[in-house]
Amino acid sequence: MKITEKDVRYVAALAHLDLTEKETAQYVAELDSILTYVEKLNQIDTSTVEPMAQVLHKAAETDALREDRDRQGFRQEQSLGNAPESGAGHFKVAKVIAR
Repeated sequence: MKITEKDVRYVAALAHLDLTEKETAQYVAELDSILTYVEKLNQIDTSTVEPMAQVLHKAAETDALREDRDRQGFRQEQSLGNAPESGAGHFKVAKVIAR
């Protein structure tokens, strides 16, 4: 097994998730099967496959979708105009990360 219960609990803690014992065991099995599959994919010989530069747009590697140019930006008042709360020229948002 490549994934341990400790690994799952560590990632869950980073994501602020409280997992039950059952969920932890389930994710250990699921993540381990994913890594096993990726290991199988890594064994495939891809030396004759051409690398892809763009998946959705057939173009040269240096092709751009639009010309890069300067544009008029928004004034600070315009940017903050629809904000639910602002102050000192900034957006005010609720604190989302707490430990």
